[in-house]
Amino acid sequence: MALLCYNRGCGQRFDPETNSDDACTYHPGVPVFHDALKGCTKGRHNNEKPPEPVKPEVKTTEKKELSELKPRFQEHIIQAPKPVEAIKRPSPDEPMTNLELKISASLKQALDKLKLSSGNEEEKKEEDGDEIKIGTSCKNGGCSKTYQGQQSLEEVCVYHSGVPIFHEGMKYWSCCRRKTSDFNTFLAQEGCTTGKHIWTKKDDGKKVVPCRHDWHQTGGEVTISIYAKNSLPELSRVEANSTLLSVHIVFEREKEFHQNVKLWGVIDVKRSYVTMTATKIEIIMRKAEPMQWASLELPVTKSPEKQKDATD
Repeated sequence: MALLCYNRGCGQRFDPETNSDDACTYHPGVPVFHDALKGCTKGRHNNEKPPEPVKPEVKTTEKKELSELKPRFQEHIIQAPKPVEAIKRPSPDEPMTNLELKISASLKQALDKLKLSSGNEEEKKEEDGDEIKIGTSCKNGGCSKTYQGQQSLEEVCVYHSGVPIFHEGMKYWSCCRRKTSDFNTFLAQEGCTTGKHIWTKKDDGKKVVPCRHDWHQTGGEVTISIYAKNSLPELSRVEANSTLLSVHIVFEREKEFHQNVKLWGVIDVKRSYVTMTATKIEIIMRKAEPMQWASLELPVTKSPEKQKDATD
């Protein structure tokens, strides 16, 4: 009966009756793979199967430690920085500051020309006295009539007794509050008050009028453009605190524009300023935080008591 030899490197079957001291060529040590060497020792075939190697015991504590290391490693790698928290809205009662006015060369040149022409007009006024020139505009707000002679003194003036208001994209007069979003429609609104035309300057010498204006923003700034020609820097001012803006512009000698804005976001007053050119005024406000504004003005929110009254 042929038996299987369990010597390392042999694996042949042998007859135990013919098994001799040099019948088997095998490896007495552990296997090493190098240069394809074969058996190195001769001896008798062996039919005893060697015992199974003992498997190393895996401790549960080691697995637990590995599982604990994994989340700590992941947290170290993928943890993102926390987002920057929004700046708390300051109180609207902060003191107002006059923004710096930067005068362009084009405006300086235009004002110099106006001074020369105004000097000539003053001389003519001394000669003409209280004479009203043909084509003089009525000083009442909302009236577009011009003086055409003695008959104009008897005409009824239809005008707005209030002041123009621009708020949250809507335009209207404070006296009649007929709101519209279109600037041309606003200008064409007929007055709500009747009286006499005023052809000469009022006591304050200024006429409050509306001005077309718009705004745009970048990541760090908000810019308001007011389209008023030949504005007078010495009579104009723009004041602001962190959340409020007050605009007072005098332009074309006898016209005034007023606007108060409750800003949607927060601005850095010290880094904000105004540029004045011959055709427009730009208010450049530096944002206190780099974020997109939803609108220029902060929407008016109703108090809970008012909302409750509205539902009753």
